[in-house]
Amino acid sequence: MKNYLLPLLLMVTSVSLAQSSKDIYDIIDAVSADRIRADVTTLVGFGTRHTLSDTTSNTRGIGAARRWIKSEFESISDSCEDCLDVFYQKGFVPKGDNQRIVKDVMVVNVVAVQKGTRYPNRYIIMSGDIDSRVSDPTNFTDDSPGANDNASGMAGTIEAARVLSKYKFENSIIYVGLSGEEQGLYGGKFLAEYAKEQGWDVMGILNNDMIGNIRGVDGVVSNRDFRIFSEPVPPTETDRQRAARRFYGGEVDGISRQLARYVHKTTKTYMPEMNPMMIYRLDRFGRGGHHRPFNDQGFAGVRIM
Repeated sequence: MKNYLLPLLLMVTSVSLAQSSKDIYDIIDAVSADRIRADVTTLVGFGTRHTLSDTTSNTRGIGAARRWIKSEFESISDSCEDCLDVFYQKGFVPKGDNQRIVKDVMVVNVVAVQKGTRYPNRYIIMSGDIDSRVSDPTNFTDDSPGANDNASGMAGTIEAARVLSKYKFENSIIYVGLSGEEQGLYGGKFLAEYAKEQGWDVMGILNNDMIGNIRGVDGVVSNRDFRIFSEPVPPTETDRQRAARRFYGGEVDGISRQLARYVHKTTKTYMPEMNPMMIYRLDRFGRGGHHRPFNDQGFAGVRIM
């Protein structure tokens, strides 16, 4: 799982500041597999992180999980002289909004912002999903440890904050735990809308969704391969842009696809042993990820898996 996190750190580093090669390799070496494993274990220990689960217990449920994530971000900030602005960002979803929302719920994201030194309103977003579920999406009481889906992505995001907070960057970086993914991508929707309202210049979102698998469904085991999902053109494309594309091309050159290419290129430059695989569609067939709500707002975003 450490290997899968490194291309994301490379991407953030190379976009946010033209670091020296030494800095980049120092960042690679600083990532700790042991810390990531410990964070996954802690997240699993909350029993269930279902979006509709208990929010008052200190040991079980999504409330305890998000408070722990916030405390981790705050601890990281303490160690870098308050370099992170840590806060909750949330939105209300009423019962019946869709068939998976069986009671009113406040969907709460945990956000940590590391401000850039030169372009503070330009943002790279690294996200992981806080929530988990069992096969029945409305069952919010049974254990749903979600080590892979998606404690792995959340732990990766926390580790990214630990490592990158030690450096200064021209552009701002947002580390975020998003909630409500399993119920309809609500956390991403609320944060993407918030970004629009705040006038953030979002350069790209890197959605860490299930970065811990090394065994494929065909039985092949590899810790080198990872997939980069990206849509070809933005859904916000205007009729005029669509008409121009028919004549001049660019069907595979949208902002998210170009972001995916940059992740691919940066990985091959600094970690040639890795095998990034470009997947030319928004997500898996019939599935969804938390980069999509940002794409819906016209921001570049990819899913790393």
